[in-house]
Amino acid sequence: MTQYLDQYEQRVSEAVDSLWDALVDPREAYLDDEGVWWNNLSGAGAGFVRAGLPYLSEDQLAEVRLECRRLVATNEFAINGVENRISYIVGSGHVYRAVLRDDSPSGQELLGEVQTLLNEFLQVNAWHARQQEIVRRMDRDGEAFLRFFVDAAGMTRVRFVEPEQVATPKELSQHPEASFGVHTEANDVETALGYYIDGHPVEAVHIQHRKANVDANVKRGLPLYFPVRKNLRRVEKLLRNMSAVAEIQSAIALIRKHRSALRNGVESFVSDGGVGGTFSQATGRLRHLAQYAPGTILDAPAGLEYDFPAAGVNASNYVTVLQAELRAIAARLVMPEFMFTSDASNANYSSTLVAEGPAVKMFERLQASLRNDDLLVMWRVVENAAAAGRLPRDVRQRVEIQITLPSLHVRDQLREVQVEKIAFEKGILSPQTWSQRLGLDYDQEQKNLGMHGSGE
Repeated sequence: MTQYLDQYEQRVSEAVDSLWDALVDPREAYLDDEGVWWNNLSGAGAGFVRAGLPYLSEDQLAEVRLECRRLVATNEFAINGVENRISYIVGSGHVYRAVLRDDSPSGQELLGEVQTLLNEFLQVNAWHARQQEIVRRMDRDGEAFLRFFVDAAGMTRVRFVEPEQVATPKELSQHPEASFGVHTEANDVETALGYYIDGHPVEAVHIQHRKANVDANVKRGLPLYFPVRKNLRRVEKLLRNMSAVAEIQSAIALIRKHRSALRNGVESFVSDGGVGGTFSQATGRLRHLAQYAPGTILDAPAGLEYDFPAAGVNASNYVTVLQAELRAIAARLVMPEFMFTSDASNANYSSTLVAEGPAVKMFERLQASLRNDDLLVMWRVVENAAAAGRLPRDVRQRVEIQITLPSLHVRDQLREVQVEKIAFEKGILSPQTWSQRLGLDYDQEQKNLGMHGSGE
């Protein structure tokens, strides 16, 4: 009886399995290749997130940010891409210089005070290193929050706020104007009134929010590598598998094939040909070792063949696939492949960094964006000092701040000097700006020249 029941149970199980395999979930059309559901872009109340974003809530944004953070922390190609972007966007650092808007007699004294303030701010806040971190944070997290603190002397100090600290309190979760930790005007999402940091409201005047890879009416940024995160993971796995296969194949010097021998005969043959052995406690077996001197010639008896697996390793097939994936990632960064992969075998540096090259245009855009955001910071520094009485109230009407960016082009220095000389002689280029382009401090150089002329 039990035998018949087992047969019926098996048949029922097979029938159910066949029905389950034939089941089609209509929602599968809305799944991507990683099993993630598509966003519903037609629902009411979606608001600004209907701009094709991969997140609809703060929790989803946190998952997106965490995923890209892991890539930037562990994937060698992602790290290289970010570091190269920092090198070209920030470079050796931007130069900040105060200049007068008028020729008033008291202008030179005010100019010196403003320049001293800017230099002190750059030193107190380690601004060059902070600039690099801003670019890294915007690439990694899609945004960077800078918070400003002013002391009694009017000096401004800058500190970073982590993106996960900016979140909407639970009691305001149903208020769209306070979503994603950013409080905006009810009918103008681009005007931020304040931010919720660790549950506490902070006025927008104390925060600078820099966001990337999203539209202006989107409250939070998107990490740089989100569109190519799958490519980066595939590259990492492919490189790992290539190395593992090559390691295994190259570790096995040769394989002897005994066509007609039994197992006992093979073991006896190995024992007779070995020059020593080691006993494994884990397996309880003796491992035989044999030595082959350079130039050894092996004579195989009948029925014995030698196979060398390392000869079949062809890494070029995998390298082609690897390069295709890396090109896709480099395309997202708008960077030449060699800048992303450090492989300069198929690229020319001088022909890539020309004035009209795509990479130069992209880096110029990023530099201009960083320059504009930094200029707003410098004006905050000046205005905070003016509010504390360190500078006159009308300082903004009398002084201008200029920022010089590092050059991106392949430089012909002789030609540049000739052009600058003509501009100087025609009264277009000032000695101060010329010194700045050469990476020199004009005031310090004038002091040095005075010391040299006096014979000191």
